Amino acid sequence: MSSLRTVPWADGRWTTAPVSAVDEGDDLLVEAAESSDAWRHTAYGFVHEDEHALLAPLAPGTAVEVTFVADFTEQFDQAGVFVRADVETWIKAGVEHADGTPQLGAVVTIGRSDWSVGPVPDWAGREVTVRASRSGDAVTIRARVADEPFRLVRVAPFPPDADVAAGPFCCAPTRSGLVVRFRRWAVGEADAALH
Repeated sequence: MSSLRTVPWADGRWTTAPVSAVDEGDDLLVEAAESSDAWRHTAYGFVHEDEHALLAPLAPGTAVEVTFVADFTEQFDQAGVFVRADVETWIKAGVEHADGTPQLGAVVTIGRSDWSVGPVPDWAGREVTVRASRSGDAVTIRARVADEPFRLVRVAPFPPDADVAAGPFCCAPTRSGLVVRFRRWAVGEADAALH
């Protein structure tokens, strides 16, 4: 992966303000509001647009990485990286606590949302990094735990000419009191290859 530049937390703007966001050393502790989520229509029939995403511009040919602690205990607790062109065109990718275990996955939304996940039970309580790389007409999502190699999560279509913003996000669809510790937000060059 290319060299990265740290993005100061203060450079981002919230899509929906969280209950609180507190600097603690280099970390940012974010408390999510109960019922916060991002989803459009598919299967459930509802629209949620109240995720807590801290975003800054992401140019074509660049990547964003977000590191956080995946300390989740309740159904649908989630955090990771959010890539947004507009209210109907966005990607959220990271770890979500679903059906009793951490799940690594992504929701890709172009008018309607889809969802892909895979269980990562050994990631519980550990430091996770999610990387979204924007190149051409696609966003490539990779993730890793601790210092393990990145693994491919998703290659998704995304508008190549859109004004895009990206950064860390969290949601707490089913409860109050979720606090996510974000460790790092950085940007750099897009990945040169898929493999």
